[in-house]
Amino acid sequence: MVFFPPQGIFRQQPQSPPPTFIPPKPSVSYIIDCLFENTYVWLINGESFWFYPTRVEYGEVSGYRWNGAFWMFYGIDPRFIDAVACYPTPTLY
Repeated sequence: MVFFPPQGIFRQQPQSPPPTFIPPKPSVSYIIDCLFENTYVWLINGESFWFYPTRVEYGEVSGYRWNGAFWMFYGIDPRFIDAVACYPTPTLY
């Protein structure tokens, strides 16, 4: 299922690619703790990907999914999420 962003939400899109590593899968995780952070998502169907969540509501998580070349707007039902891992992106300062 794909959701289209409301006006003005594109300015929240990440400006750089996600990390090149895959983090370890945690036993307990909450997508709400990962807003505006590079987040690795594991779905219950076995699929996994980098995601940058910008909005969490009842029945919908939306943000940007990395497709290997660029970020694209993406929405998903949170019931399909098995686990998430988000860590602060290291910076040089």
